[in-house]
Amino acid sequence: MTLTFFDQFSSPYLLGIPLILLSMLFPALLLPMPNARWITNRLSTLQLWLIHTITKQLMIPLNKSGHKWAIILTSLMALLLTTNLLGLLPYTFTPTTQLSMNMALAFPLWLATLLMGLRNQPTISLGHLLPEGTPTPLIPILIMIETISLLIRPLALGVRLTANLTAGHLLIQLISTATITLLPIMTTVSILTAMILLLLTILEVAVAMIQAYVFVLLLSLYLQENI
Repeated sequence: MTLTFFDQFSSPYLLGIPLILLSMLFPALLLPMPNARWITNRLSTLQLWLIHTITKQLMIPLNKSGHKWAIILTSLMALLLTTNLLGLLPYTFTPTTQLSMNMALAFPLWLATLLMGLRNQPTISLGHLLPEGTPTPLIPILIMIETISLLIRPLALGVRLTANLTAGHLLIQLISTATITLLPIMTTVSILTAMILLLLTILEVAVAMIQAYVFVLLLSLYLQENI
């Protein structure tokens, strides 16, 4: 069977069972477990400090009424961060390269923020569709444009995360294939390509963390507009 570069994005199967569920549950094993002690070891301390820092950064743009979303946003950040980083390891699968999964995360949370705004402050939420001081002939056009931009937000969240991770994985696979192919032919060029691959891998680690943060940060900004 001939393999293509895009086969790495298909969910692996074991005995006919898709392993995407296992790959999504595995990051939970890296989170600190409840314990009777305040501080158990250095790893637990580091994890708690990281969770505290992430929560603090996500809550900065929100007012006090939005702090009840802290657990949801921090849990989503931890899920995306660990899933993206674990997907960079060899012989692993990255669920966040699947648009269906990213849309399943983005759409319900975006819809929850929208419904919350329509319930708590319907006038202000609907007022975002029409900027103040708009000329009368432009009102129907601007309402259509703002409505489309509002409805496209979850799609933009999912596509942004999928496209960035997919592009990075494809580029790593292309350069690694070129490195192995050039090794017996042009050793010097192969070594230079391997150095580029190392730098690209470091860049992808940064991209994996940044994209997880951007995904959750945009959700928190959408929440701030509706509370």
